[in-house]
Amino acid sequence: MIIRMKWLDIKRTGLLTAIMLFSMVSFAQDANDTLKIAVKDYRTGWSKLIPHYVKLQYAGSMGFMSLGGGYDYGVNKQWETDIFVGFLPHYSTSKNKITMTLKQNYIPWKVHLSERFMIEPATTGLYINTIFDDEFWISEPDKYPNGYYSFSTRIRFNAFVGQRITYNFKPGKDKTCKSATFFYEVSTNDVYLLSAFNNSYLKPKDYLVLSLGLKFQIL
Repeated sequence: MIIRMKWLDIKRTGLLTAIMLFSMVSFAQDANDTLKIAVKDYRTGWSKLIPHYVKLQYAGSMGFMSLGGGYDYGVNKQWETDIFVGFLPHYSTSKNKITMTLKQNYIPWKVHLSERFMIEPATTGLYINTIFDDEFWISEPDKYPNGYYSFSTRIRFNAFVGQRITYNFKPGKDKTCKSATFFYEVSTNDVYLLSAFNNSYLKPKDYLVLSLGLKFQIL
């Protein structure tokens, strides 16, 4: 009888141990699955920060040359938001300068000429840019009479219109770049417009700026 009871105790202990081990394994598996999902969500969240394209732009009151990236969105990808960092070599000053631009583009429609080529007959948008240099200011310095300058010399508000032509590369797994776009824009800013309204002798070439650029679609 004693031997039988001990055998039953051993069986019960073994059963309880097996149940505990099974529970621990199940918990560990659930925790591992939860961790995998969390890591995947974390990576997916960070991947959303990767720019959809990169752009290189010459002139446009953004600097001599500007490099940036951005995101396209909307039903037909008709909206774009860009961020540029520009370089302005020294001309009348003794040092080079860096600029930064936040740009919003709108592309009303697109025309597919063939499987590879596409044009965007009209683009338009607004952008604001600034220059990093102590010679330029947001608020009027005390050395000037009050109201001498009615605008900031560091921040400019711009508007533009333009056109684009795109070449779509042949799809492939190894393709880093999906398409390449050449574009041009004609722009002006708040100071140029104010000068044009107040000085009738100015010609369009005095307040309109031509810029050229390339866009490389990566996502």
